[in-house]
Amino acid sequence: MSFQCRLTARAEAIQAFLNANLPQGDLPLEQGLRHALSGGKRLRGYLVMESAALFGIAPEQSVVTAGAIEALHAYSLVHDDLPCMDDDDLRRGQPTVHVTWDEATAVLVGDALQTLAFELLSEPACHNKPRVRVALIGSLARAAGAEGMVLGQAQDIAAETAGRVLPLEEITDLQANKTGALITWSAEAGAILGQADPAPLRAYAQALGLAFQIADDVLDVEGDAATAGKRLQKDAEAGKATFVSLLGLDAAKSRAAELVDAACAALDPYGTNADNLRDAARFVISRNL
Repeated sequence: MSFQCRLTARAEAIQAFLNANLPQGDLPLEQGLRHALSGGKRLRGYLVMESAALFGIAPEQSVVTAGAIEALHAYSLVHDDLPCMDDDDLRRGQPTVHVTWDEATAVLVGDALQTLAFELLSEPACHNKPRVRVALIGSLARAAGAEGMVLGQAQDIAAETAGRVLPLEEITDLQANKTGALITWSAEAGAILGQADPAPLRAYAQALGLAFQIADDVLDVEGDAATAGKRLQKDAEAGKATFVSLLGLDAAKSRAAELVDAACAALDPYGTNADNLRDAARFVISRNL
């Protein structure tokens, strides 16, 4: 099976799981939840399921954890799109939640998605051992909170009013938190489910997460908004530093390729069993959306 077909198959399984666990009512909150969780590549969920497969975790079990990270990621997007944050009106090719309904609904949708993530991880269907479920919950809380994604968002907001262009080191740290923390957790989650050492997967995902963000910055310059499903070149218009503005386009592409090589090498302990994860690393710098 090609990588794209495998990614699509995992995405469809995750979507079916989420659909079965979402309310089906007609309140704006309920409609907004379904709206926010529709579409997307499901790369984070894919990383969960493929890393879990290395340790013999069946897809019907790992899809619970995959659904949790996709719910958490969707919450971050809904809140990040709000006018008080990045003020975006398009996400995944459709109007954002606050545009479709209103800001209050978007806040509540994000809140509900975040709590859904932890509810799913607490269920016995996630893992039959409570200590494993607690490990997943605790590690996701750290990755998503003031030591991870939320910290990165705060750093991003602070950068807008810093009165200076952030150097490469600070941009790298910002993106390691804002984008990389959830990507890293997604790969580590498979090892947690398998009660194994997460170190190789952590090294893989940290390189992958940085390559992912560099590729995003490249797409922001070279991509097509209709294909990407979101507005592009906002950072350039705002004068914000990116990997492309700091390194140049060609050097940014080269750096992303080096990081993908490092990510693939980190998977050596798993041999060819990790080829699906290697394909994911190569995908992040070859995608056009």
